Amino acid sequence: MTGTRTRTDELLALRAEAVARGVSNAHPVVAARALGATIWDVEGREYVDFVGGIGVLNVGHNHPRVVAAVRAQLDAFTHTCFQVVMYEPYLRLAERLNARFPGGGPARTVFLTTGAEATENAVKIARAATNRPAVVSFTHSFHGRTLLGMTMTGKRAYYTQNFGPFAPEVYHAPFPYPLRGLDAAGALDGLRELFRTSVDASRVAAIIVEPVLGEGGFLDAPVEFLRGLRELCDANGILLIADEIQSGVGRTGTFWAVERSGVRPDLLTFAKSVGGGLPLSGVTGRADVMDAPLPGGLGGTYAGNPLACAAGLAVLDLFDEEDVLGRARVVGERLHEALGELARDFPGVAEVRGVGPMAAVELVRTGSLEPDTEGTARVVEEARARGLLLLRAGMFSNVIRVLVPLTATDEELTRGLGHLREAFEAAYTAR
Repeated sequence: MTGTRTRTDELLALRAEAVARGVSNAHPVVAARALGATIWDVEGREYVDFVGGIGVLNVGHNHPRVVAAVRAQLDAFTHTCFQVVMYEPYLRLAERLNARFPGGGPARTVFLTTGAEATENAVKIARAATNRPAVVSFTHSFHGRTLLGMTMTGKRAYYTQNFGPFAPEVYHAPFPYPLRGLDAAGALDGLRELFRTSVDASRVAAIIVEPVLGEGGFLDAPVEFLRGLRELCDANGILLIADEIQSGVGRTGTFWAVERSGVRPDLLTFAKSVGGGLPLSGVTGRADVMDAPLPGGLGGTYAGNPLACAAGLAVLDLFDEEDVLGRARVVGERLHEALGELARDFPGVAEVRGVGPMAAVELVRTGSLEPDTEGTARVVEEARARGLLLLRAGMFSNVIRVLVPLTATDEELTRGLGHLREAFEAAYTAR
């Protein structure tokens, strides 16, 4: 007997018919509404959201202050193009992000729309400031899906496919991965070897690094590694770019992840949670570096859209007035405690890692370090069946990462973490 066709069935069929297959979907779920750290689908099913739009919703879905700010701007105007007619939200948001720049000294900001635009423009700015062509990024990294972005990305097979030829003058150095035998000193030696064998340091405009890898599996760059990068940059006239697109805006318990190290970047890229759910990205950096491109060299038709800038101002208000960072640290403690219990009870958990509420577990086959990609997928599926949305990461898709909104309630966290344990129990019992 054929079952009744659901609204989800209809929409998934439409997705297969209307949307290019290259756009992947982590879950066969169609959202109807969302609030805080909870999503309801078109069937009325409720999910605790531990994905947060891949790190976009640090202040939660539909935060009332963000919604109110966007509505107020909507009543005024939606677009002028900043390069044609300026508007105050762009200027005020740039001023406030400049004040938060961890690089010291006067700063400047340019707004864009996507994370990939931010990394590309950071490279443009670095090349203009140094008059050098080369860029160094790291293995396991992710910097976007555009030509330069995916060339810089160190997680190659999944994102680059057969899209080449790729951008020239991009080189990859090893990123520390202690679980798999590479510490900070070894990674820095690898970078020095790159300078000796592949590209002379005198030709390098910038080194771009994620202080905590996002797509690469939440590997935390050790403080000694970041300090070593700063020293190498200073010794060779190279600019240091901190890619904070996923790790920034409170995700690690400080506003920018790089702040924990005391290392000062020359440029910093941001996106995702800055806009509170609206598309907004940009680059903030030392004023002398940011001013290297001539007028007309930076910008974009939709860059720094008024609605997104209004949302961004509301997000900063929340951090300034409602102690979001304090809540982030509490969330991080709960996550690491719960994930640590999973590591104790399930031998397939090789490591709990990340910083604060940017937390993850890496799953391996028992008794080895062989990535357990299939087991990780089962955990994600079992979690969804119980009402929890998760996302995988890492070179082998064997890392479960948590990007729950920092504003999640205690009840949402308790419910989500309970579902996570149930998912592990079901996935491992099934084996």
